[in-house]
Amino acid sequence: MPLRSGRSQENAERELLHLEGYRGSAPVRVGNDAVTQLQLDIYGALLDSVYLYDKWCQPLTSGQWRAVCDLVNWVCEHWDQPDEGVWETRGGRKRFLYSRLMCWVAIDRAMRIAWHRGLPAELIRWGPVRDTIYWRILDQGWSPARQAFAQYEGGDVLDAAALMLPLTNFIASNDLLWLSTLDALGNELVSDSLVWRYDPKASPDGLEGDEGTFSICSFWYVEALTRAGRLDEARLAFEKMLTYANHLGLFAEEISHTGQQLGNFPQAFTHLALISAAFNLDRALG
Repeated sequence: MPLRSGRSQENAERELLHLEGYRGSAPVRVGNDAVTQLQLDIYGALLDSVYLYDKWCQPLTSGQWRAVCDLVNWVCEHWDQPDEGVWETRGGRKRFLYSRLMCWVAIDRAMRIAWHRGLPAELIRWGPVRDTIYWRILDQGWSPARQAFAQYEGGDVLDAAALMLPLTNFIASNDLLWLSTLDALGNELVSDSLVWRYDPKASPDGLEGDEGTFSICSFWYVEALTRAGRLDEARLAFEKMLTYANHLGLFAEEISHTGQQLGNFPQAFTHLALISAAFNLDRALG
């Protein structure tokens, strides 16, 4: 799985200066510079899906397992590189916590499949790498100044992507480190149930202008509160989020401070997070 290094001509990004978007939004672009980016988190999302497919749907075939092994071996070799992260930032590559987390997920889920199915795997290699990532996140992803897990190693910026730490079962929902992080996120990035990804003033992302709150993060927050046992807060946040849906119950990628739907609409990831939050909250409430 080689790194992408060249720019694809057909996907090269350019601005269309003669056009404007919804309500005058700009710039209007075709193509996407993200085609050249390294985003290590995608391997965790993919292999977590493969793990669930093998567990609940159908066992992986020998060919599928070989492909999984190739992916995990690639992650073992490349997990420590700086990348652009899940938010596709344009402020330079960093060693983002979320990217490290999802590399841990990728290896962990493949190991679980191997144990469950008795499949051949390089566990002697995979296990130590997975454990190295675990301790790396705890040691270098933690900000003593903020008493929270930070956006990237050695930094103090908060990022809502940290909400995935308990949702991926990396850390226990009652762990004191996590509870302190949850409080910090709630104090800085949450406003009336709406959650910002991060503060671009504290962590410049290379993009101009302001953005809305991220709906997927708001539902991650609901689920994190649920898992932490803070059910009243979780239920209130969830019910408030439902009021921002359109008349069909659909959500965009973002919600502005005035309640407007912004960005991609409807956003599939947002609704996956909604379903997960609703399922876990309903189960917790009995």
